[in-house]
Amino acid sequence: MKEDFLHHIWKFKKFNTLNLKTYNQEEIIISHVGQYLELAGPDFFNAQITIGNQKWAGNVEIHVKSSDWYVHNHERDAGYENVILHVVWEHDLEIFRNDNSEIPVLELKNYVAPVTLNNYQKLLAPKSWIFCEKQLKEIPQFTLTNWQERLFFERLERKSKPILELLEATNNDWESVLFCLLAKNFGLNTNGEVFLKIAQIIPFSIIRKECFEVENLEALLFGTAGLLDREKEDSYFKDLKFRYFYLLHKYQIEKSFIEPVQFFKHRPDNFPTIRLSQLANLYHKQQNLFSKISSLNSLEAIYEIFGVSVALYWQTHYQFDKESPKKKKSLTKSFIDLIILNTIIPIQFAYAKSQGREDSEDLITMLNEVEAEKNSIMEKFSSFGLKPKNAFETQSLLQLKNEYCSKNKCLDCAIGVELLKAH
Repeated sequence: MKEDFLHHIWKFKKFNTLNLKTYNQEEIIISHVGQYLELAGPDFFNAQITIGNQKWAGNVEIHVKSSDWYVHNHERDAGYENVILHVVWEHDLEIFRNDNSEIPVLELKNYVAPVTLNNYQKLLAPKSWIFCEKQLKEIPQFTLTNWQERLFFERLERKSKPILELLEATNNDWESVLFCLLAKNFGLNTNGEVFLKIAQIIPFSIIRKECFEVENLEALLFGTAGLLDREKEDSYFKDLKFRYFYLLHKYQIEKSFIEPVQFFKHRPDNFPTIRLSQLANLYHKQQNLFSKISSLNSLEAIYEIFGVSVALYWQTHYQFDKESPKKKKSLTKSFIDLIILNTIIPIQFAYAKSQGREDSEDLITMLNEVEAEKNSIMEKFSSFGLKPKNAFETQSLLQLKNEYCSKNKCLDCAIGVELLKAH
């Protein structure tokens, strides 16, 4: 038995409220269970309860055992002096306020239906991956659809926080924020944080001024990444290095030293040299990029905007001084889909929110057209009968797994609540 289950039982009155009595046999009538705070202090605030012939307004504290009151040191906290009812699963000890008055106790185990308890024990049975893995097929589609939408926007809210932090750091320059986000996502998991630092080191005003020469953009990105630090015989390397130090002098920028980018364990098309060249080419071909995508909801238009490749040199190289067979190395559809998921949708959401606009339906509609992500989490959900059809559903399922299943927050999850209902 866990307290979160008792919180759920009390919050939603999942117990027999008829002939309800305290442990000392005083009648209880619940007018209002109170507000569930989930903060320090009593669990439910400002409940309204009649005990015997007296109506009370105050707080409700919930424990598995009455003695947990002292285990949690509530007797030392003045915030618990106005508790009007102590709700427990098992009453094993009388609890008194500082004025020696006894706090009334409701022992819930006498009022919870066996089927509710059985559903709870079934839900939290030993798991191999998530608790409800064997019951997912039982969830009504209506419940699942509504919950997926809520999960999707929870995930967007979480993704929008660092965007708004970047916005503040860049003096409300949305173009600069987009550049930082794109850089991070071009770096993928391995180089994402380093690419973000590169984008933050280079003032975006310089990117604006130098975007008409792609070699200058490459020089800034490669140089800041430390990829021009060594000496090489390659003429393109020498040209970029000359441009880099010229631009440092021109704009009075101090050379920064950051952790090295990683090549190890990457497929060649994901080498940082290739991704940085693609990013440079994107900003060479698409000026005022944020203005173009801030309200764009056409996938075809997005694929067209991001249909960029590498500089001519990188079509025959993956690293300096090492020639390879010619390949255009354009951004793939699957990579652009990642950009849509991790950059375009979150920044559109954050921008609309900052403008007081509502574009929820447009975002869902767009992601319904993006292919479902393929990863180990989606494979697991599919094996248990919950196969996502598009990126909207995969984003929702990622939020479900990471923020609910992995944290055992079954009783805060619509799926868990549905499974607790009597059948």
